[in-house]
Amino acid sequence: MSAAAAELRLRRAWRAARWRRGLDRAALGLPWAAALAAGLWRVCGTAVAALGFVVAAGIVSAFAWRAAAALDRRWLTRRLDGLRRDMDDSAELLFAREQDLNPLQRLQQARLQARLAAGPAPDLRPAWSRRWIALSGLAAAALAAAALLWPRTPAAPSEGGLTPAPAVAAAPGQPRLLAQNLRVQPPAYTGLPARDEPGLQGRIAEGSSLRWRLRFAPQPQTAELAFLDGRRLPLQRGADGDWHGQGTLARSALYRIVARGAPATQSQRLHRLDVVPDHPPQLRTIEPERSLSLVEPGQRHWPLAFDASDDYGLAAYATLRVTLAQGSGENIAFREQTLRVPGRGGAAAKRYALRLDLAALGFARGDDLIVQLSVDDNRRPQAQSVRSASLILRWPAEQGSEATGVEGLVKTVMPAYFRSQRQIIIDAEALIAQRRKLDGERFVQRSDAIGVDQRLLRLRYGQFLGEESEGAPSLPTNDANETEHDAAAHEGGAHDGHPAAPGADGATAKPAPAGEDGHTHDPVPQRFGEAGSVLEQFGHTHDIAEAATLLDPKTRTLLKSALDEMWQSELQLRQGRPQQALPYAYRALRLIKQVQQADRIYLARVGPELPPIDFSRRLSGDRAGLARRADPLVAATAADPLPAALWQALQPVPGAAAAPVDYAALERWLGAHPERVSDPLAFAAALDALRQRGDCSDCRARLRALLWPVLARPAATVPRRAAGDAGDRRYFEALQAEGGR
Repeated sequence: MSAAAAELRLRRAWRAARWRRGLDRAALGLPWAAALAAGLWRVCGTAVAALGFVVAAGIVSAFAWRAAAALDRRWLTRRLDGLRRDMDDSAELLFAREQDLNPLQRLQQARLQARLAAGPAPDLRPAWSRRWIALSGLAAAALAAAALLWPRTPAAPSEGGLTPAPAVAAAPGQPRLLAQNLRVQPPAYTGLPARDEPGLQGRIAEGSSLRWRLRFAPQPQTAELAFLDGRRLPLQRGADGDWHGQGTLARSALYRIVARGAPATQSQRLHRLDVVPDHPPQLRTIEPERSLSLVEPGQRHWPLAFDASDDYGLAAYATLRVTLAQGSGENIAFREQTLRVPGRGGAAAKRYALRLDLAALGFARGDDLIVQLSVDDNRRPQAQSVRSASLILRWPAEQGSEATGVEGLVKTVMPAYFRSQRQIIIDAEALIAQRRKLDGERFVQRSDAIGVDQRLLRLRYGQFLGEESEGAPSLPTNDANETEHDAAAHEGGAHDGHPAAPGADGATAKPAPAGEDGHTHDPVPQRFGEAGSVLEQFGHTHDIAEAATLLDPKTRTLLKSALDEMWQSELQLRQGRPQQALPYAYRALRLIKQVQQADRIYLARVGPELPPIDFSRRLSGDRAGLARRADPLVAATAADPLPAALWQALQPVPGAAAAPVDYAALERWLGAHPERVSDPLAFAAALDALRQRGDCSDCRARLRALLWPVLARPAATVPRRAAGDAGDRRYFEALQAEGGR
């Protein structure tokens, strides 16, 4: 009796241990099944999520059952021996057959069974994995929450069904369009959802993918989309019997569906697609309000703020180019750096603001700090970029010495902003030497910057073409202050112990010769940008108003040749080819030296020489040989007569046949003047309709109405005087009757 009770208790404890192990393993795996179901529900829906949870729960159950089955008889004997000392490490005898044991072993077996029956039921269940269960539950809960709360990406909706097409009259056997649909998929960077256009027309974003789906009955042999600009898009018949086509549009277009054998009414119907372009970002400077600002006393920072907006979205960061200009004359040094400016605001409108630390940038008295912001949009594959205007923060230099004589004013010495031709050559050669260290884009940008300096120098020389001062000319560049060391370094010429002051671009300046009036001119300090300084240096002013100076033809030719060489140098530099620009730059430098060594000529101003007056004919009334004062009136010719001529040709005349219209001339005019037409597609549609039906009065009226806004406005004339009322008319009639007597 005790043996049966002991065996029953032992089996119950064994079963409880297996259940505990299985539930423990299930508690570890079921949270992950729930997390998997949450992710599937978010992505695929409820049905797939339920199926996934069932499958995952089955896998967890199999894993738990396998873990419970691992608690076999060997585990049970080890467990009993470990928990109870009264088993005397002989728990294995409880499961042995009695006939297989010797008398001593049977006696020990009976003792163990009696002890199990007499004592409390053994608790063989393993402990719960509380720590691992808690960690597993938290991790699975976090994963499920992330799957449920993650922002939903707008998925492309499935292609909509077909919409019945407008009914048209068709003969038996003619292919007739029954249903239609146009699927519009905008570019991903726009964030716009895909949509269906049942009418096969509408406004679409630039770069959108278009998919046509048409259904005919009976089936035509071929079908295509014919655009008015001459393009053709063949349609392919699918397995479902519908006709499919796909493409993109770069500009707005009109098209019609052409199916072989289809009714003419169906093939003549036009569909319009308006492409909405992606405009570049709009950038507006908020702070500072002016492009040129002066440093205030005690100012340590320079606040900057810009507002940008775009059609679809802006980049998160903008690029600020900071240029520090230090020095004056030939000793101007430029230092550039770029900063990333974060934007704040929505996706399509951001504000980029920052405060520049002037001390950290090395900004000092006499320096200029120039900044320019560049903002990109999120267009793909090529982003559109826009740059702001350059903003300058100026720290004025110390005031110059007080002038004497007629000026009597204190003038500030302004820094020069134009480089000399020699400096442009030096910069180009330095850039060529650094070519291997720079990437392609950076190399082209620096070459373009040198080309801009070449352009400014060319324009500065060009504005003085035709003006001169007496003596050796000193054109307004920093080349006039070239030092002896630079001249020797670049020209290789020897100098004596007392070299003359070098002229522009290293040429030795000569003292101004005495003028015809017997006096010389004191040198006037050059201050760029001041009209008085320019007049004093380049104008030959005397007490005689008719005295003036001009460049002689040879000097003008040399200066013109120098400008041509500068132009070629600028062209190569702006295209990123400084090596090809050097020969032109050197020739321009040599020509400038020749110009500055040219002689001056002095010409007197003379007035017009009129024929002498014949006093014998005065007050005689003789008009022989005199031309008539009244010029004949000539009909005015419009600058662009074609629209007016077509507008008059389209005017209906009662009882007369419609005048022919020159369609080719109108199409050529539309192609040559697209800016004068507000809606080119409306013109194309009206012109196509009139070409299809030449006798359509409504089509002619529609095209004539579209031509009216593009007609040239007549010149302003004197308005006709109003006829007046009845009393006024009687008064005028009485005056005419009195005058006729």
